[in-house]
Amino acid sequence: MLTATTLTLAGPAVATADAASLCVGRPSKTVTFPGGELRLYRSRQYVCATTVATHPGARRAMSLSLQPRGGRPAVDSGRYTRQAGPITVHALNRCVRASGSIAGRGTSTGWVLC
Repeated sequence: MLTATTLTLAGPAVATADAASLCVGRPSKTVTFPGGELRLYRSRQYVCATTVATHPGARRAMSLSLQPRGGRPAVDSGRYTRQAGPITVHALNRCVRASGSIAGRGTSTGWVLC
């Protein structure tokens, strides 16, 4: 019983519902667009991304795509109230390309974080 309690207490603690608490790494790039932001975070080996609505509320179509150079894109799309993602990809010494949209309005980056 003590072991189960120890493992439970050692788990990750999430203090806020902010996207920064869901991605590991330092904030590297934020691209704003009407209705939201595309946020990229980078650690040594990984890049994480989220699409966050400026005004959370009713469910609406949101999508997020993150692709390391030479790899397949990882995609999260659906009807969300606050954000799409997070998506994490292995990107050690590789550029990434990201795109995000909320209710048909969005943005994309070229190859970044090289």
